[in-house]
Amino acid sequence: MSEVVTLTIDDKMVSALPTKSVLAAAKDAGIDIPTLCCLDGLTDRGGCRLCLIEVKGNPKLMASCVTQVQEGMAVMTQTERVQKYRKMMVELLLAERNHICAACVMNGQCELQSMAAKLGVDHVRYDYICPSLPMDASHERNVKDPNRCILCARCVRVCDEVEGAHCLDMMGRGAQCNVITGMNQLWGQAKSCTSCGKCVQVCPTGALFKKGTTVSEMQKQQDFLIWILDGRDKKIWHWAR
Repeated sequence: MSEVVTLTIDDKMVSALPTKSVLAAAKDAGIDIPTLCCLDGLTDRGGCRLCLIEVKGNPKLMASCVTQVQEGMAVMTQTERVQKYRKMMVELLLAERNHICAACVMNGQCELQSMAAKLGVDHVRYDYICPSLPMDASHERNVKDPNRCILCARCVRVCDEVEGAHCLDMMGRGAQCNVITGMNQLWGQAKSCTSCGKCVQVCPTGALFKKGTTVSEMQKQQDFLIWILDGRDKKIWHWAR
């Protein structure tokens, strides 16, 4: 296998390791592809579909985070078709749950809110489902509000892949899908939760937040993931004896 492959992204020549995704190759080349479910330090999922791209010779739009680079690949990230689908996906996310920014702890810091502004989503063409899902404030430190969840599964992945607790998981299908704690227990009753707070920090919306936080007050820090993973790779963490 070749050490690197060469491809074009938006007519720019890019070189990347053959194990890399198109999204990672684009990021290394300074080319922005929007995404909500991806986060450095977590496995790629291809869930939000905002990182869709067009690949020459392929009639289908492809999620760049789970599409591996190939020699000679010609990728377009900003075509009219791609932009149309991205805008539609954000509108569907906004319509699926209750994203009332003015009353949200993440107002001004929310990644979904920022993405809507970036893509020019100033209204939603679809009927709002507006579910009334019960909040879970049983945890001593944090609150789970499924009404603001976009099902990106960042919290599930960080709990499993970084913390190793696997307290969080997904249950249900379609509009009935939700993030659960334990075996669908209240968060405060889930003995597998270590109260590390990693899930709260990686959540892109106000679906997970710290208790006592009011409107527009929640600020999340996500760079801790790379700090932890770099420390593990370099074996600089040691158990206290």
